[in-house]
Amino acid sequence: MVTRPRTRLATLMITSALIGAAALIGWKVVARPEQARLPLASSFGPTPTLPSPNPTLVPTINVATPVGWAKEQTPQPARGLAVHAFATGLDHPRWLYTLPNGDILVAETNSPGTDIDTIKNRAARFVMGWAGAGEKSPDRIMLLRDTDGDGVADTRTVFLEHLHSPLGMALVGQTLYVANADAIMAFPYTSGALFIHDAGTKVADLPSGYNHHWTKNLLASPDGQFLYVTVGSNSNVAEHGMEAEEGRARIMQLELATGKLTPYATGLRNPNGLGWEPQTGALWVAVNERDEIGSDLVPDYITSVRPGGFYGWPYSYYGQHVDTRVQPQRPDLVASAIVPDYALGSHTASLGLAFSANATALPETWRHGLFVAQHGSWNRRPKSGYQVLYIPFANGQPVSLPTQVLGGFLSADDTHAHGRPVGLTVDGAGALLVADDVGGVVWQVRAAP
Repeated sequence: MVTRPRTRLATLMITSALIGAAALIGWKVVARPEQARLPLASSFGPTPTLPSPNPTLVPTINVATPVGWAKEQTPQPARGLAVHAFATGLDHPRWLYTLPNGDILVAETNSPGTDIDTIKNRAARFVMGWAGAGEKSPDRIMLLRDTDGDGVADTRTVFLEHLHSPLGMALVGQTLYVANADAIMAFPYTSGALFIHDAGTKVADLPSGYNHHWTKNLLASPDGQFLYVTVGSNSNVAEHGMEAEEGRARIMQLELATGKLTPYATGLRNPNGLGWEPQTGALWVAVNERDEIGSDLVPDYITSVRPGGFYGWPYSYYGQHVDTRVQPQRPDLVASAIVPDYALGSHTASLGLAFSANATALPETWRHGLFVAQHGSWNRRPKSGYQVLYIPFANGQPVSLPTQVLGGFLSADDTHAHGRPVGLTVDGAGALLVADDVGGVVWQVRAAP
């Protein structure tokens, strides 16, 4: 069969158009990549600037490759503060918990690697590995003890092992609760113990499956009757359907006496850090918001949590800002979406949270608010996060823009990461501890001598 000249011409035109489109896409992605149009500061505070979405054909990727810390190198503390390594050589330390006797528990953990196998998620796993988050999970909790009070842990033991991507820890009476990626486990605890060999008892199953956002945090109620449990979404914006989101994107309340697990607040894409505000007693949470609508959207946030409240995900963000990617929509839920209290910057990956009232080893000016650890962006240009912040509070609410507590996690040219801050706790001596999972360090922050 002989191809007619008109057909050949049409084929040539289509081919040229496809090549031109590919060249244009390549030019936009490589030579003119998507980037923030607003200063990062505009996405902080109680009334962040929320521009129009800027979705792109190819998601923005801007990764800081890990290089670790050189000998004697540390993060950069704010004026009047000092930082040093409380413990080094840890294996992906991600979350911290202070026991009543002053011992520090460190969850050495990483993703269970069970996310749904799509081209997009394969690319995401590659990016996360490039950013230092691709190693096999150690699946254990370490105990650190400073016996002589010099600010350096001189005792280190494997406290619990054979876990499943553990994160949250909470002691109630003589029972230590641990949140694995798929269940809450209970272990008998004796004050001063250096390890637990008991296999533990399952208290409650948690949503898992392919487990996109796998981290589960715990916080006990002050009266010890309840545990509050964070459960992240199974996707960015429910792209696998709402059936895959059953029981997710929320904070759950577990009644310890009965084992009953019920929703406490919903529409929270990826809640992580939890804490009780000391003046009002309100529950606060740090939340990671959605991706892929530009470097300026959407800010992560901290917020007080209203029982029964709905916070928008996936249908809307920051109140009633509708995300048109989600179909079908739910205008009834959008109408009820609560505006968060305080924005923390777009794509900062704000994770750890600790109120500062007990941080007596720091100057008085740092003791009336909360600390937030920002793990750092992988999909914003320029990068954001990679720091620990302090947010002043008054009458139970944030009152001003944040102050950096620790910086210097990024290299001077912003291309490499020495470390990335994640979990926070205030230790028994009143100092702030910061888990650095990429650096393999727990840092201690206190007043400068």
